[in-house]
Amino acid sequence: MAAEPNAKQCTRCKRDLPVAAFARDKNRRDGLQVHCRECVAEYSAAHYRRRREAVGKPVREKVDVPVGHKLCRTCGEVKPHSEWHRNATASDGLSTRCKACRAVQGRQGHLKRQYGITEAERDELVASQVGVCCICLAAPAAHVDHCHETGRVRGVLCFSCNAALGQFKDRPDVIRRAATYVEGNAWKPTLVAPGVYRLPS
Repeated sequence: MAAEPNAKQCTRCKRDLPVAAFARDKNRRDGLQVHCRECVAEYSAAHYRRRREAVGKPVREKVDVPVGHKLCRTCGEVKPHSEWHRNATASDGLSTRCKACRAVQGRQGHLKRQYGITEAERDELVASQVGVCCICLAAPAAHVDHCHETGRVRGVLCFSCNAALGQFKDRPDVIRRAATYVEGNAWKPTLVAPGVYRLPS
């Protein structure tokens, strides 16, 4: 593709604008949309209003925000552009949700996908454990623990205990031997044949 020019004319408002004023469009020869972001935003707003009014739904009124800021429709806060992720295909070049809201929804989605529970259900588990890890009963409960075979959620652990279970590969026999070892009773295997060991009962 040829090098992008320093300026481009919007086919709607006929203004010569810097290329940053246009969203990307890989189907175009220069890789940019033919209308500037401002014109696209105005058209999208008008189209949105007509579509909502046609089906009898309420129309969200446009909110005036300072230059360099944007309104997050999720949390309702006006935040500077630095609080948004970039989205080159959006009319204003920014994501539809602020970084904080994306992070919250990302955590919610992770809990649902990975463990099949909501944040409220996770919080109920933590409350039932009085806020502490099920194993050490000291550190704050922060990591959801589940059975890797059945997918059943067992509880909420601290980072260290959750990592320890992972290192022990969730094997109760190994965990019991580790507990006995820590108590001072080492389970030393006995060699009964080449490559064959017998553990104490």
